[in-house]
Amino acid sequence: QVQLVESGGGLVQPGGSLRLSCAASGFAFSSAAMFWYRQAPGKERELVASISNLGVSTGYSDSVKGRFTISRDNANNTVYLQMSSLKPEDTAVYYCKALILRPYWGQGTPVTVSS
Repeated sequence: QVQLVESGGGLVQPGGSLRLSCAASGFAFSSAAMFWYRQAPGKERELVASISNLGVSTGYSDSVKGRFTISRDNANNTVYLQMSSLKPEDTAVYYCKALILRPYWGQGTPVTVSS
């Protein structure tokens, strides 16, 4: 079955960096567009970044553009989110999503940006 397992979250100071990983299994990873979303306490889940199946096209929300980078390794069925210049408002649970015939979600990894 489809599985998405996020990792790499944690506590980081403002201005710091983190790299999130999402390990995928159970489907043809190189055929699927992949996405990172986040959900802050009391807020709706929002799209952060997207990447096409071969990694040729990427997209970012305005709030993270220039600070976050999405990438993928199709040989290892993993998608990454490199986050830099982190701000307290980046605090959220981060989820990866695979879009196949329907969306599949991971369980999320929490990121806290605080001094």
